[in-house]
Amino acid sequence: MRDELARWLDRDDLVIEQVSGGASNLTFRVRTGDDDWILRRPPLRAVLATANDMRREWTAQQALHGSAVPVPRIIRTCEDESVIGAPFYLMERLDGIVFSDAGAVGHLTQADARACSFELVDVLVRLHGVDPAAVGLAEFGRPAGFMRRQLSRWLTQWERSKRRERPAIDEIARRLAAALPAEGPAAIVHGDYSFNNTMFFREPPTRMQALLDWELSTLGDPFTDVGTLAVYWGRAGELMWRSRPNPQPHRANAGFPSTDEILERYAATSGRDLATIGFYQAFAMYKLAVITEGVRARQEATPGQVVDDDTIIGELADLALETLPG
Repeated sequence: MRDELARWLDRDDLVIEQVSGGASNLTFRVRTGDDDWILRRPPLRAVLATANDMRREWTAQQALHGSAVPVPRIIRTCEDESVIGAPFYLMERLDGIVFSDAGAVGHLTQADARACSFELVDVLVRLHGVDPAAVGLAEFGRPAGFMRRQLSRWLTQWERSKRRERPAIDEIARRLAAALPAEGPAAIVHGDYSFNNTMFFREPPTRMQALLDWELSTLGDPFTDVGTLAVYWGRAGELMWRSRPNPQPHRANAGFPSTDEILERYAATSGRDLATIGFYQAFAMYKLAVITEGVRARQEATPGQVVDDDTIIGELADLALETLPG
């Protein structure tokens, strides 16, 4: 990749270092002269189409740069797959901290912990308050029928991924379809909102420097972001993290607020009624169960791959059913 990128940039002194990778889009640090950038490209073996993911990422960030939502500045974009084998873009590299686990927030006091948690909520409120048309994102998605299409999409994903019948998952899908909320005003949706996809300043540590990882962004129901954040903050997040060596960042000290406080902050700051938030929390857990099943299926299909314990799928299903009316 180095030689091809060097020719495209007309630079011969590139230093490239991969800084993250996996099933999601890949991230590299690219240095040349006085320039220090981040390159994002799709994974080498994608499960879903990824060219649109790249375009979606840079489109959202270009549109929101200079708005009330902090995002890195886009340097250049490339849709020509002949350069490095996939669409990609370069953005400015920021020197901040990603609150990826409890170890990354060890420097926060309890007061800092509460303040940065509310900053996380407040940035989400600001994102949902951006007028898509005012920033050139009027055609960024199809908000009409958004949740109905989401349910259909994830049902299809389940049917493709499941390794055996799980009546509880089918029951969640039935209850979600029966409890579909009325459509409200659409907003720019991030798609995977949590501490892990943000960067905070080193000083002050309570201010967000950038909202990252826009590959799932679209126009749709803003409560999907709120439900996702609440689910990661609660018991489902603990289940998803229990095999990792370090706890989630908001488990680090007593200053981090509860899930109810997070939701109360969003409601008070946004002025939005969260009466149906249980639906969106159940939907987020349903998605996590489907994604987890897909991961297990790919592990089983890979010779020599260790297959993770899949009891988490049943536990996620039980939690989702607790939040939905029969």
